[in-house]
Amino acid sequence: MLYHSSARNRAISPALSLLSVAAALVSAPVLAQQDKPADDLHDRSVDGSGEIVVSAIGVTQLDVLAGTSVLEGADLQRNHEGQIGDMLVKLPGVSATSFSPGASRPVLRGFQGERVRVLVDGIGTTDVSNTSVDHATTIDPLTAERIEVLRGPAVLLFGSQAIGGAVNVIDKRIPLRRMTEPFHLDTAGAIDTAFDLREAGASLDVPLGQNFVFHASGGWRETDDMRVPGFVVADGLRAELLAEADEEEEEGELEEAEELREAANARGTLANSATRTWSANTGFAFFAGESTLGAAIGWYDTRYGVPMRPGAGHHHGEEEEHGGEEHGGEEHEGEEGEENENVTIDLRQFRADLRGRLALGNGFFEALNTRVGYSNYTHTEFEGDEVGTVFDVKGMEARAVLEQANRNGWRGSLGVQYYYRDFDAFGAEAYVPKNRTDQFAVFGLQEVPLGPVQLELAGRYETTDVESRVIGAARSFDTFSGAVGLAHETEQGLRFGVTGHRAERAPSAEELYSNGPHIATQAFEIGNPDLTTERAWGVEAFVRGRVGPVSVNVAVYRNWFDNFIYLNETGLEEDELPVFEYLQGDVDYMGVEGEVSVPIVDSGPFRLIADLRGDYIKAELSDGTPLPRIPPLRLLGALEAQTERFEVRGEVEWFDGQDRVTAFETPTESFTLVNASIAWKPFRGDRNVTVLLQGNNLFDVTARRHASFTKDFVPLAGRNVRLSVRTSF
Repeated sequence: MLYHSSARNRAISPALSLLSVAAALVSAPVLAQQDKPADDLHDRSVDGSGEIVVSAIGVTQLDVLAGTSVLEGADLQRNHEGQIGDMLVKLPGVSATSFSPGASRPVLRGFQGERVRVLVDGIGTTDVSNTSVDHATTIDPLTAERIEVLRGPAVLLFGSQAIGGAVNVIDKRIPLRRMTEPFHLDTAGAIDTAFDLREAGASLDVPLGQNFVFHASGGWRETDDMRVPGFVVADGLRAELLAEADEEEEEGELEEAEELREAANARGTLANSATRTWSANTGFAFFAGESTLGAAIGWYDTRYGVPMRPGAGHHHGEEEEHGGEEHGGEEHEGEEGEENENVTIDLRQFRADLRGRLALGNGFFEALNTRVGYSNYTHTEFEGDEVGTVFDVKGMEARAVLEQANRNGWRGSLGVQYYYRDFDAFGAEAYVPKNRTDQFAVFGLQEVPLGPVQLELAGRYETTDVESRVIGAARSFDTFSGAVGLAHETEQGLRFGVTGHRAERAPSAEELYSNGPHIATQAFEIGNPDLTTERAWGVEAFVRGRVGPVSVNVAVYRNWFDNFIYLNETGLEEDELPVFEYLQGDVDYMGVEGEVSVPIVDSGPFRLIADLRGDYIKAELSDGTPLPRIPPLRLLGALEAQTERFEVRGEVEWFDGQDRVTAFETPTESFTLVNASIAWKPFRGDRNVTVLLQGNNLFDVTARRHASFTKDFVPLAGRNVRLSVRTSF
């Protein structure tokens, strides 16, 4: 049933926003003078075994999330890429959309888009990367200090859109701790061969008095068209293009035939894949004992090419200019068609953030954490020099979380969260009407010791309104999610357990109200305003910790979805595109992922470590039809030698072919990537300088990521030699 949204969220939104800001602003008065990170979401410690522990607002081990990976330090430098999705692909259970060098979003356990949240410092990026795979995420990896990948029922912390997991990027725009040094400066720079990369970034923190820290940071990155091995297009698509060229030639269309052959035989360089990105941020934090108040503003600006499927053309606005019956005419296929092939996106975002922590003393609750973020986002899609489509998004997200004091091992947190997004798109490819989404949620986490077993409980209630006044449609959804976990840790530090959860997700505006050509996915998408809540039951077993000197992290999981929302091909055609409509059905997901690190030699000044990683996912509808773009079996093996001054690492990563495909996608061939790197630390002590020389895809093999919509005409980069330098003083 369609009805207009009630006034409850209109009233809640300003009230909660003011409440969150006020809670942060009163966080200055304190008594104690103890240095502590600003927000427990960012706390990390190292236990006796050296294992990194990530804490999140009162729950230290995060067993409810049953699967946390952290990328920081040398790993950040070694895996650095222009988009956050491509940085994480070597972690177990992680792939990327890899639409183009300028746009790549994380894929977690086969989930992407609306089912994966990308966060900055615990709240959403408020961009439109979830709307379409050709839209970039508004995160500059140059300024990232740490990246956390949370798998499993992360929905309980971050919202129903995280039903597949969440990626949380921690940066220092709002300083995390007091400073005792006169300044702290981090810098980074790199060049490479496959992209003709030139990039540089810096982050500066300066204490202004004993309790005040000022921050400034920024980055610049520029690349040319990406170099690729062999033919740009996959064998199947190349054969189609050559066959079409023969048909055009037989009909006397020699110019069109030549263009198709040129596209089929393109090799060595991916045209229209260059990028240019810069960002600038400034912030501050005031510390008073265990309390803190901080804020930051930032600007993100990028322009990047959007490679189009050869032979498909770019259909933006053609019916309006030429009429529906002129799509195949000579006028359209001539000058206009050539201009439309050069599609670029110019993206800009202004962002303001606030974070506060108020110490509450020694009562039942020990602290109130608040986090607020506001975003004003716009991007323009250009067809040659002409404006095609413009996306404007304004949004805010606010969280307030009460941390419980640790009472003999019993700890937890209670919180509220509010989110709104005003979305507008206008132009030839505005296939989603203007809409507004309002969400309000309450959630709680509890960790209870039961002798040798640790019990964890979590729950979240969320109400969502999705309204589009321009088409007179509005829907409201109430969702409930919960999880229970049991874990046991041996005296040797090996931790194992099992988690069960029930998660619900409200349909997005794109799934409800889409109606138009979506060129990035080569589909005419039709939403379904009658979609119901997506529900999933899941169970996960995990083992992580240490067995002697060996580090282990393995998880096996299975999810059963009711009313899973997916796009299905109808067999019809509109605007020369196949028509896809959003449907719901039952889906079965299962998978295994893990990593093992084995020290082969550990003699103090010299260590030789073997790393093994892998993951496998199987996902299908109840009738056995495979879901599209599910990553194949992947295995990675590496050897790393470490000394005080040098780290040498070699990797072999094997991807199986994926032939379990749905009717409208193509199989992907198996491939193997070989990478090597050597890191040099020329100075001892506090002068932290790392020079890294890398060789990726050393044998220059053609590789295509199955999770990508563009895999048949956007392969991964060929052989790439990269030199980077990071400093920290």
